[in-house]
Amino acid sequence: MFDYLIIGGGSAGCVLAARLSENPDISVALLEAGPPDTSVLIHCPAGLAVLAKTGQANWQFQTVPQAGLNGRAGYQPRGKVLGGSSSVNAMIYTRGHRADYDHWAAQGNPGWAYEDVLPYFKRAEHNQRGADAFHGASGPLNVMDLAQPNRFGPVFVEAALQAGFEPNPDFNAERQDGVGLYQVTHKNGERFSAAKAYLTPNLTRPNLRVFTGAHVTRILLERKRAVGVEFHHEGAVKQLKASREVLLCAGALQSPQILMLSGVGPHAHLLENGIATLHDLPGVGQNLHDHPDVVLVVDAPQAKDLFGLSFSGMVRAIQGIFEWRRHRSGLLTSNFAEAGGFIKSQVSEPIPDLQLHFVVGKLVNHGRTTTFGHGYSCHVCLLRPRSRGSVTLASKDPLEPPLIDPNFLGERDDMDRLIRGFKLMRQILAQPALAAIGGRELAASARARTDAEIEHFIRDHADTIYHPAGTCRMGPGTLDVVDAQLRVRGIEALRVVDASVMPRLVAGNTNAPVIMIAEKAADLIRAAQV
Repeated sequence: MFDYLIIGGGSAGCVLAARLSENPDISVALLEAGPPDTSVLIHCPAGLAVLAKTGQANWQFQTVPQAGLNGRAGYQPRGKVLGGSSSVNAMIYTRGHRADYDHWAAQGNPGWAYEDVLPYFKRAEHNQRGADAFHGASGPLNVMDLAQPNRFGPVFVEAALQAGFEPNPDFNAERQDGVGLYQVTHKNGERFSAAKAYLTPNLTRPNLRVFTGAHVTRILLERKRAVGVEFHHEGAVKQLKASREVLLCAGALQSPQILMLSGVGPHAHLLENGIATLHDLPGVGQNLHDHPDVVLVVDAPQAKDLFGLSFSGMVRAIQGIFEWRRHRSGLLTSNFAEAGGFIKSQVSEPIPDLQLHFVVGKLVNHGRTTTFGHGYSCHVCLLRPRSRGSVTLASKDPLEPPLIDPNFLGERDDMDRLIRGFKLMRQILAQPALAAIGGRELAASARARTDAEIEHFIRDHADTIYHPAGTCRMGPGTLDVVDAQLRVRGIEALRVVDASVMPRLVAGNTNAPVIMIAEKAADLIRAAQV
């Protein structure tokens, strides 16, 4: 018996495990389906390229065929390891726009406006630039400028300035608009995941137990109260009980799946899958949305200091391995997506609706397709998509992946914004700073010149940029799943704490916001102990 059971050892689960176990009188168990985060590919920042190619530490989900992507099934990578997606992501630290959180509050979620959540961002953060009105310098999560950025990140920024965009040295301060170099979750030349920040330093606490290889199959309910979990572990089906609360932190794709497997969800859907309805909650699994993203790739064979597969590139990589192993410095400290920015698809937009990620290498098919030679890539993603989809059950088999339908580009407005964004991205890459390299856009996109041709390219090539959210939406409505305290409506002693509770996706990378949500949740949970 534990006081708290935490389902999922990703970003939110690691934060909760650390914060709740600060009280020595409270016992906490964390259950993670994946392994410990021991792989060198996790800790070496550039190891993410190999992780992407091999699928290591990754659930490797697929969407159902997407009409908006010309019938293609999209790739949905999610971390399956301690640290979750923070152990396999590109380590970019952004929070979104202040308007995102004010919107959450305006939807009936008191305590979630920007001024309410800013203290939790600061509490989590140890920014090596130092503390100020927007940043903390004493939190567990190390945030820093890239120690040895590739020289082409600043070249991209220069090109964007030549295209008329404003510089922005800090996307998480007074304003989000503009272009610059991203800060990253690194420390001493290594990835600094939520596991390394929150969990690893506290594993010796006697009141904290971590189970890896523990695949939770359902939450145990008694008279609409969560009392424990059932999970597969070491070849057996086991159960653990919770005297206080069960905290569901399995992410936007698996938190709704686990709720439905437990009998909490839309009655008709549970019925068709042969699951007894213990609590009819229609919104579970609804409101799925993500940042649709398309990549423009440029072949630049003369730019040998860009990442690439060539003889010289392999020599540099081998040298980088020795330098990283000896000094935790050099080539392999790159997160690849080193620069970018937040821009408006048209002048009339009040705040940025697009995000750019500039990658110092040729990125095709999430890095899973081998591409030879040197070059660079640029992503453009839509920050506030109108399209909404769902996560549903494929069957009552808890080991079968859920049916994931983001409904990418289901709304015409989403496509129109991406077309405008694609043209702006191309305009930046055509500026003298980058044109001087002599690169050539790959043929697949180079053929797309008219809006109709660009739309066709987008539908053939767009996919996620890894930010699913919204499937256990927070709010007071009939299709909302949790309240402003993150408590599941109609069920006692059960909260959801992850990106699934976002009423609307934040305008930026989601790791820092999920850590913030968990920091705030820890306070909400502790307040309920009194």
